[in-house]
Amino acid sequence: MTKAERRAFKKQMRSQHTLLRHENIISLLHQHLLIANGGLGNSVSRDMLEKVFKPCGSILDIVMVPGKPYSFVTFSDLSEAQSAVQSLQGTELPSSAASSEVPPVKLYLSFVKSVPGAEVASNILPAGLTLIQDFVSQEEEIELLKCIDWDYMDPQLKEDSKISLKHRRVKHFGFEFLYSTNNVDPDHPLDMGIPPECSPILQRMLSQQIILNLPDQLTVNQYQPGQGIPPHVDTHSAFEEELVSLSLGSQVVMDFKAPGGCHYPVFLPQRSLVVMRGESRYQLTHAIAPRKSDVVPLACLTKDNQMKLTLMARMERTSFTFRKVRNPPVCECDFPEQCDYQKLKKSNRPLTKPISTSPKELETEHVHQVYEEIATHFSDTRHTPWPRVAQFLNGLDPGSVVVDVGCGNGKYLGINPQLVMFGCDRSSGLTAISHERGHQVWVSDVLATPLRDGSVDAAICIAVIHHLSTQERRFQALVEMKRILRVGGKALIYVWARDQKRGNVASNYLKESSDLPRDEEIKSAVDAKDLKAELPTELSVHVNRTEFQQQDLLVPWKLKGKEEKQVFHRYYHVFEESELEELCQRMQDVEVNDVYYDQGNWCVIFTRIH
Repeated sequence: MTKAERRAFKKQMRSQHTLLRHENIISLLHQHLLIANGGLGNSVSRDMLEKVFKPCGSILDIVMVPGKPYSFVTFSDLSEAQSAVQSLQGTELPSSAASSEVPPVKLYLSFVKSVPGAEVASNILPAGLTLIQDFVSQEEEIELLKCIDWDYMDPQLKEDSKISLKHRRVKHFGFEFLYSTNNVDPDHPLDMGIPPECSPILQRMLSQQIILNLPDQLTVNQYQPGQGIPPHVDTHSAFEEELVSLSLGSQVVMDFKAPGGCHYPVFLPQRSLVVMRGESRYQLTHAIAPRKSDVVPLACLTKDNQMKLTLMARMERTSFTFRKVRNPPVCECDFPEQCDYQKLKKSNRPLTKPISTSPKELETEHVHQVYEEIATHFSDTRHTPWPRVAQFLNGLDPGSVVVDVGCGNGKYLGINPQLVMFGCDRSSGLTAISHERGHQVWVSDVLATPLRDGSVDAAICIAVIHHLSTQERRFQALVEMKRILRVGGKALIYVWARDQKRGNVASNYLKESSDLPRDEEIKSAVDAKDLKAELPTELSVHVNRTEFQQQDLLVPWKLKGKEEKQVFHRYYHVFEESELEELCQRMQDVEVNDVYYDQGNWCVIFTRIH
């Protein structure tokens, strides 16, 4: 037996054992074949498999299992299946069929007694969502795409929006859509209204009663394969109920997710119109995963094979999303738990407007100065290391040089005595406490760490980057972390998550509400209304121990032990799912190793590879 044959035999044995253990599928000489290493989970499509196996005989069926790196093929008789095993065992998919997203795929085949009915290909729509296929013609699609001048940059756009255009092309008409808050400023319209080429499309929507209000805001996004958007809900009070979006140039799968965890992957064909109302608009988040292909039901593409799945590569896609701005921003929807207006009204707090102060001033006043004031009290509440961070540190090689960027009181610096650890923090008060505990620390900013390139084996940055007030500053902090890592070095990043519940399980932040009476929290928020005099426009003050209603906000810190009550307000940008991962993937020479949710935080481990 040759080396390649031995490798193929071992692969067969492993795959047969896995199927028996997890799927109760028994290996037996039969016309059914298991295709190990050839499934939707590793970017192999139905078309690829049909091309490879068709010369071996008459194919009765191909079954592809969602998320699994294997599939099944059934021939009309045993002899054809035997022929396929003899001719294709251990061979690579032809270069014309192999996906450009993954390395060449080798096929390993085994006989199985039966094939599972594992494919679920229904395109179920969530409540309130309407999908209209072929809403525009090919000619209208061409005209709409032509009318967008991507070279023109509107001088009225905020600096943060201009920066965000670097990684995804975006155009705003009527009003600027602010991605940091999923909101608009209704008092500052843009000079450029919705292009006239859109008028026939909008009039058709009105005449067919698809919409009841003529939109006055349009956001055009252009996505390259592999780009996406994190889960979000457009702010309730900012826009009227109906939100409509055209998909031009390519199809895509949009993921809708309910607060309880129910997931609806919805296939949006090219030239289709999706309309969000009710639950799909107000309660469910919608997102597009950053990948280059989607698993889609064949039922969406053909009238045959209604229960089958396949893989479709994404092309360049342009979305036209139309909204009607509410002014004043008032919403009385049937979803008070998620409604920003009803929650703010209930807590007697004023509605807020987007931030227009400079990022450095905002961070100086509501991050740096606050931590200097609360350093001692803050340190007293930060004494227990988080288990997953300790696990990361204890898993490093003995003698590794590790830096904790934003080390606070140094609670992680002594976790693993076999490491050479030191830390830095922007707060001189916290670094002084850490120094008193015997740690090697210094004062520096996360954006400018005084270390040489490639000087550490690992780095951690726990609960720091969410204090940076623009996307570009958060990205630059990650780039700085990568800079100081040696090639092969790893970094662990933690940021606060907007979603403080996973399924029905609340984070520790929400569970601790019994320690802080709600009346007192609301009073603190009301007392904070004087912030209007400190900032050009208001920044929402969060009610402690409640779920976050927007991404950019001020979180109160009540300083105890004082005769006169003192409440300080720290700036936070709370992260949506996939947002931190997408920022890490923007960096060159970085590989994202792990992404996970840990007690109300989004966490990423990445490695510097060059």
